[in-house]
Amino acid sequence: MSDNASGSAAAERGLTEASQVGVASFDEMDRGPIRRAQEFLHRFPTSIPFIVLLIGIAIFSFAAPGKFLSAFNFSLILQQVTIIAILGCAQTLVILTAGIDLSVGVIMILASVVMGRTAVVYGVPVEIAFPLGLLAGFACGLVNGLIVTKLRLPPFIVTLGTWSIFGALNVWYSKSETIRQADMQETAPFLQWTGTILRPYNFFASMGLDWTFLKGWVLNYGSIVMLLVAAVIWYVLNKTAFGRHVYATGDDPDAARLAGINTDRTLIAVYALAGFICAIAAWVLIGRIGGVSPQAGQTANLDSITAVVIGGTSLFGGRGSIIGTLVGALIVGVFRNGLALSGLELLWQDFAVGVLIIVAVTIDQWIRKISS
Repeated sequence: MSDNASGSAAAERGLTEASQVGVASFDEMDRGPIRRAQEFLHRFPTSIPFIVLLIGIAIFSFAAPGKFLSAFNFSLILQQVTIIAILGCAQTLVILTAGIDLSVGVIMILASVVMGRTAVVYGVPVEIAFPLGLLAGFACGLVNGLIVTKLRLPPFIVTLGTWSIFGALNVWYSKSETIRQADMQETAPFLQWTGTILRPYNFFASMGLDWTFLKGWVLNYGSIVMLLVAAVIWYVLNKTAFGRHVYATGDDPDAARLAGINTDRTLIAVYALAGFICAIAAWVLIGRIGGVSPQAGQTANLDSITAVVIGGTSLFGGRGSIIGTLVGALIVGVFRNGLALSGLELLWQDFAVGVLIIVAVTIDQWIRKISS
């Protein structure tokens, strides 16, 4: 009887294994190319903006021959998207938590006014004025985070309200006055440092390296600051416990709380850090325009959201990357630059960016179905 029982058990195991192999084979056959593409994009969402960027470069290489594919033009695009990319880093942190910050642009402007006006108009040493500007950005972000967590209000409503509040503070403190480039140069040249032009070819040539492929490239320290900010935020998100808490909070806040994550503290830290990054963008903005204007960066809010969304970060939180945001900012820059060189009017540039946003959100919705 024992031999028969063991034989029956072996037979049952064999049938079970065969059925499992059959089901696995059926599932593998059932996964068509569209399903496999959906799974691939779910695993590697940053691949989408990379593909779009390459397509844009290819299109405008033919649409604007001799103009678009030049070292100077590419360096110009990089300078144009620097501020938006930095703000995009701040916006990415917030959107990863399933929130949104409509006040990043006005925080940047307010911080720039605090830096410039404190140093130039009130004569405070730049060693104090500059940290005060950084502190102003941090404080604005902290206010956003405290209101979102303590009053349990939607981030959209909170930051829409603080957008008006910070904007009013900007007008009050700046008195709607612009600080000229010459005054800034005389009193606080450090605040203009990020606008200093770099020519990589000349730098390496002075070291005896004749790297001709760098001819025509014109950079500034603001672009280097952008890369440093992106590198730091990438490290924080991917290599620290805080980064894992950010993703977990955005993906499922209830599950994150059950796992022992203090989601309120995480959100407060995210908004405060975002405000601090906006203050860094303010420093880069001063270098970009040479002075301080309370009217600068009027479209920065929407532009930062555009870069994040096109870069593959989900508006529903829990999925995205800083690298995708940088590529998203480059996509916007490439399309605006390419369309301008092709002779199209500004309205068609805005039209193209709008189409990119809708397509990006549609693809995000399609990819999210893989997890449902």
